[in-house]
Amino acid sequence: MSTFQYGGNIRANGIRQHYLRYGQRRPDRDAVIVLPGITSPAITWGFVGERFGRQFETYVVDIRGRGLSESGPSLDYGLNAQAADVVELAAGLGLDRYSVVGHSMGACIAIRAARARPAGLVRLALVDPPVSGPARRAYPAKLDWYVDSIRLAGQGCDADAMRAFCPTWTDDQLRLRAEWLHTCDERAVRESFDGFHRDDIHADLASLRIPVRLIAAGRGDVIRDEDITEIRSLVPPVSVTRVADAGHMIPWDDEESFYAAFADFLGARLDA
Repeated sequence: MSTFQYGGNIRANGIRQHYLRYGQRRPDRDAVIVLPGITSPAITWGFVGERFGRQFETYVVDIRGRGLSESGPSLDYGLNAQAADVVELAAGLGLDRYSVVGHSMGACIAIRAARARPAGLVRLALVDPPVSGPARRAYPAKLDWYVDSIRLAGQGCDADAMRAFCPTWTDDQLRLRAEWLHTCDERAVRESFDGFHRDDIHADLASLRIPVRLIAAGRGDVIRDEDITEIRSLVPPVSVTRVADAGHMIPWDDEESFYAAFADFLGARLDA
């Protein structure tokens, strides 16, 4: 049985933010906000929302400039604006206590949001966050990969055409990406990619005072063992697990191991 409830829009932090709602409100469990990555509209994380919705009141968010959330030529696509979006979204939804699960760019947003220690944010799950930044090694993906695929989707393409960019994905995954990728604003993606190299999330990590779980891919070279060692030194209470047989898009590569990697960090197991 589906756990999907509805899609909604809310005006928060001065923009229209769109989200997909899964699951029921539970007085004994904190709500979960899921922040997808740089070119992942919320709908592409719907299968994750379905699973989370079995255990939690869950909101999968369209980051500004993606999906059905607001975009535009004058919109600020910087990390500070994205982080403020999350805090104001949670407040607008009336969430007294909530966890944030962020993948890739979404993890950077979560870290920056938590730096301000907003009321209600009780824990972070960071899924393969970029550890590039000032004076650090470059992010392993290339900007052209994102831009070329967005432009192709904007012209109209099918799953077979998208396979050149995501050769290991299933037909259903490729169809969904081909359908929705055009909603990713190219300037938003460029700004976020540049932010991977400009924004210092390590300084933000050192300021965190809430429980943090790091879920790293076993493949893909986004997070190396030395990065985990550094993050442990910055966030002493962090718990870490690797999903050995997955690349950066962990739930696409090994969905069940992705859920298992959370264990009971969020308050209930996702693989139960």
